[in-house]
Amino acid sequence: MSLARLLSDQQSRLIRLTQLLEHELGLLTASQVDGKALTEVARRKQELLADLERMETLRRQVQVRLGYAAGPAGARAAAEEAGCQAEWEACLSATERTARLNDLVGELLQMRASHNQKMLDFIHQIADKTLYEPTGRTGRQPGRLSTSA
Repeated sequence: MSLARLLSDQQSRLIRLTQLLEHELGLLTASQVDGKALTEVARRKQELLADLERMETLRRQVQVRLGYAAGPAGARAAAEEAGCQAEWEACLSATERTARLNDLVGELLQMRASHNQKMLDFIHQIADKTLYEPTGRTGRQPGRLSTSA
């Protein structure tokens, strides 16, 4: 497989990953989170990431096998000599955009998790204050006024 073809395939997968991340952002910013949809997006992202990792490993192996240095400088030199500098630049651009979106999704997930934890803590705090007596009635709660005087 040629370097141009590898880069084109990588870019195609990065674009699909970016679309999935944008979809995930939409799901996470909705008022009602759709857990099933998020699970499906996570599964599809894992598949794409595994494909991208496999392709990147292959690209690096080809790069070194052709005598180019490992790393970005060797990759750039290989792309220039193969006449696919534009594909290399497009792939780098897509990678940077995907990384930024992934960071944003991660931050949003962290905010959601923190919010959910605060809500759970609040619910537990309320539940601890409303203890029930054997009769099924709530007991006297500190800070409540007795209206039977």
